[in-house]
Amino acid sequence: MIGRRVPRLLSTLLSTLLSTLLAALLALSCASMAAQAHQFHFGITDVSFNARTGSTEIVHTYMTADIDALLSNLYQRQFDLTEPADEAVLRKYIEQRFRMQSADRRQLPIRWVGLRVGAESVVIYQEIEHTPLSSTAAIHDQVLIDFIAGQSNTVTIHDMDGVSTLTFDRKQTDQQLR
Repeated sequence: MIGRRVPRLLSTLLSTLLSTLLAALLALSCASMAAQAHQFHFGITDVSFNARTGSTEIVHTYMTADIDALLSNLYQRQFDLTEPADEAVLRKYIEQRFRMQSADRRQLPIRWVGLRVGAESVVIYQEIEHTPLSSTAAIHDQVLIDFIAGQSNTVTIHDMDGVSTLTFDRKQTDQQLR
């Protein structure tokens, strides 16, 4: 009798183990596919001076799928960026990875204004209050670059001298404006 129970017990144990392993592989595969759902991974940031307010305005645009994959990977749960607590998580991530510095290497105080979430893109609004764009000497941009190997972020600066563009990737996350 004991001899018959052991094979049945082993069979049940192996079946459960195999099912768990397949479920884990499927979850890992789905998370990986979400991050790779499209071939091009890029972010676009526009930086300009608003003469009316006297502030430098920063507008970031990222693919919604990339932001979702990032947050799901970091925190192992789904996020709803329309919820203040979930927006705060993204805010912390962005503030740690996007900075602007003055000529004396002092970090400029970027204020979070808000965001807009769409099916295709997440648009983030920030500003440096009562500070002209000319106060900025360098930019650090590592948003999504630390998560997606092929991520490339383009920062377009609109100042009195015209328009200039900086490109950030894994090889270059810090750049001077002048």
